[in-house]
Amino acid sequence: MDTAGERPPLRQVRALYSDDEVTVYQAYRPEIASAAVSAGRFVPPFKLDRMTWIKPSFLWMMYRSAWATRPGQERVLAVRLPREAFDGALAAACLSSYDRTVYDSHDAWRARLRGTSVRVQWDPEKTVTLDPLPWRSIQIGLGGAAARDYATTWVRGITDVTATAHAVHAAVRAGDLATAAGLCPAERPYPLPAAAARAVGATT
Repeated sequence: MDTAGERPPLRQVRALYSDDEVTVYQAYRPEIASAAVSAGRFVPPFKLDRMTWIKPSFLWMMYRSAWATRPGQERVLAVRLPREAFDGALAAACLSSYDRTVYDSHDAWRARLRGTSVRVQWDPEKTVTLDPLPWRSIQIGLGGAAARDYATTWVRGITDVTATAHAVHAAVRAGDLATAAGLCPAERPYPLPAAAARAVGATT
């Protein structure tokens, strides 16, 4: 989220979190979202055999879903996870592309990529008007066993925040950026354990 004050590090995880939970966002078509909200976890028609991407940044989710208007992403969900599961997924992750500051060699990166079902990429964070910022936001892809664990055991609660997405968008369209920013979740720097920070190339 674009906030006043000191510029964040290039790669810093920022999230809405408590002592034991962290919130991530996803957007789905209505039938998947409704089933998940009703069950309190991901159930069919959610598919366990596909990689699913979670995002701690609300505004990056707004960018990805076009304010919950893109076909197949009309409903935005806030998903609460235990921090130990989130931290463990990041510690096991591999960057989606080779980064010489994180891996000793291209071969080391490829070996890591083959050995884990968790992918991470860093994309430009967004302002409340969805313009790119100079620092990055983390996107976490869960496949295989990680996706199954996420859907069946990690989730502690799912809330439909589509109305919030629409309210923020309405304030942006009206030119009331202060109100728009105030409606967004209060994300703050997330204290990554050292192993997770190393695995994802965080620069905090």
